[in-house]
Amino acid sequence: MKFINLSVEELHALAKSKHQEYESANPFPNIYFDNFFNPERLSEILDEFPDMSKRPDLKFEDTNQIKLASKGEYRFGEETREFMHFLNSQPFLEFLSILTGIDALIPDPYFEGGGCHQIMPGGLLKIHADFNKNKLTNLDRRLNVLVYLNKDWNEEWGGHFELWDTEMKHSVKKILPLFNRMAIFTTTDFSYHGHPDALKCPQDRNRKSLALYYYTNGRPSYEINAGLENHSTLFKARPYQDKSRISVKEIVKQITPPILYNAAKKITR
Repeated sequence: MKFINLSVEELHALAKSKHQEYESANPFPNIYFDNFFNPERLSEILDEFPDMSKRPDLKFEDTNQIKLASKGEYRFGEETREFMHFLNSQPFLEFLSILTGIDALIPDPYFEGGGCHQIMPGGLLKIHADFNKNKLTNLDRRLNVLVYLNKDWNEEWGGHFELWDTEMKHSVKKILPLFNRMAIFTTTDFSYHGHPDALKCPQDRNRKSLALYYYTNGRPSYEINAGLENHSTLFKARPYQDKSRISVKEIVKQITPPILYNAAKKITR
């Protein structure tokens, strides 16, 4: 296969050998692989990564996140589009199902919320549980795959992908977003994760990744937070950190209806 140096049979065997490690991981099922993909092909994808910094329509900025994200596949370069289609293909879906034990995974060809993600210096994504339904298909979100594209990344710059315990007491696992590292984890209403600290990389660097989400028709009841059967992203505050960092202005913005907040901003200008 073009993007990996494994046959389908070898891909299945790898998934079987890692299934127990995935299933028993803390704080919820997860794993990451280094050098999983052909590095030359992944370098080509990095070379054509879209510059989203000048696109305000691709920017997400509020008290919980400062990031850039593509919408759909039309901004993908040729190599990126082919790669993303491979990650939605039968061989890779079979690999994911064998690895995770989640049968009949369905990809998202619309890349709703997925695609190219970019965090600039100072950016972040606070700890959260993901939206649980695809708004276009109404399928249940079950699995995330993140492919990192950051060469020569310095650990002092941060950007770790963090996995937190269900009670939001502490970070259980931190994954540095290194080039050709792929993180995979099960998404439930209690799988809290994110990149919560502001990125400290130089101004000429940024954190790049590709995100793909996978779905099923229905999900186990133990993955559902009763009363929140259909929800958007659920952000969670870290103890002694995020709460203290919220400014008075941010608190006012959160509790004030948008129409009143925007009107007040115009008056005070």
